[in-house]
Amino acid sequence: MHCKHTNADLQLTSMRFNQISSSARDTLALFAGVITVIAAALIAPSAWAQNSDLSACMAELRPAARTAKVTDATWARHTAGLQADFSVIEKLNFQPEFRTAIWDYMAALVDDERVADGAARLNEQRAALARAEQRFGVDAATVVAVWGVESNFGQTFGKYPLVQALGTLSCHGRRQSYFRGEFFAALRILQAGHIAPERLVGSWAGAFGHTQFMPSTFERLAVDFDGDGRADLMDSSVDALGSTANFLARAGWQSGLPWGIEVKLPAGLSLAGEGRRTKRPVADWAARGVRRIDGSALPDSLGSVGLLTLAGAKGPAFLVTRNFDALYSYNAAESYGLAIAHLSDRLRGAGPFATPWPTDDPGLSRAERRELQGLLVMRGHDIGPVDGMLGDKSRVAIRTEQQRLGHEADGRGGQKILKALRGG
Repeated sequence: MHCKHTNADLQLTSMRFNQISSSARDTLALFAGVITVIAAALIAPSAWAQNSDLSACMAELRPAARTAKVTDATWARHTAGLQADFSVIEKLNFQPEFRTAIWDYMAALVDDERVADGAARLNEQRAALARAEQRFGVDAATVVAVWGVESNFGQTFGKYPLVQALGTLSCHGRRQSYFRGEFFAALRILQAGHIAPERLVGSWAGAFGHTQFMPSTFERLAVDFDGDGRADLMDSSVDALGSTANFLARAGWQSGLPWGIEVKLPAGLSLAGEGRRTKRPVADWAARGVRRIDGSALPDSLGSVGLLTLAGAKGPAFLVTRNFDALYSYNAAESYGLAIAHLSDRLRGAGPFATPWPTDDPGLSRAERRELQGLLVMRGHDIGPVDGMLGDKSRVAIRTEQQRLGHEADGRGGQKILKALRGG
């Protein structure tokens, strides 16, 4: 959340100041001065923001880095001349105006393309996955589903040099204390020789590798699963798969327990107070009229389960177990956990959810998004690369076409606009 002070706010304060009696001006002058200072502080960047050189900040952080067991040699090698990348601060502070509906999110993350790619990875990595299941108790489909959602099976790692990104976040913006811990962890990873400096790249916030571990998570849970003497999530998919299984096992994954099941809710069932965390015995849900999606009785083997309804009572509903909580812990988002869970089911041969999402304009797969972008290009729109990522330029073009067609001009890419543009 951001606190904003604009020039207009300060001008309004000045206007009101000039309208009051002179007897009160001395007192209010002091007050107005304080307000101006506070406003300036809110607007101003941190102490080093006027210069991208991070040397002053690094000097202040050096004692804490020593305490965190970063050697002088490591520090000198990786922080000398370090320059800030202020684009990561913009991403830290950015609050997107365009919200992704759950049906759009799921349509892009769990599509036929990703299922096919995942099936190929299951076959390619079957030996490593079998070892991971034997050692950590996490099944192959779940581990591969994490891999697919996190990096599209190693195709999307992120482009930010972690030392620069985390160094910047350690000196500027919110949550500096947290990012400093990750910064020091990244330096210790380099210090230990797990990953070459030029290969340590990832997301703007510091996650990296095939299954996108934060540096501190890497230190706690990464394993050398290919036996070469180092844990490498960047260039060893085997290490990444073993490390992911270790993560889920430590998060409480129970071998042989499903993540959950899709269910049918009785009419009028109250959702108040229900959720993933509110676990109840299966017998309680059965007594309230909840059934499997095919109408059969709930299985007793699930134990205590919570009700997950990300689109309300009219959308798909699930009873979720402690294994769903383990998936949730990977990225602390229920939509994310559901994407992994559903992709893992699809990799086991299951089909889409039986209950449709409550919308008359379903989401697009990545192939359909690329098709939509191609149709926009054919109509003369500059949308950048045709990559299936519906960013700002694509949404502007979609909005223009929606206005032309008399649709609601919300800039969202769904089945309606795709079908309309297919038809000319």
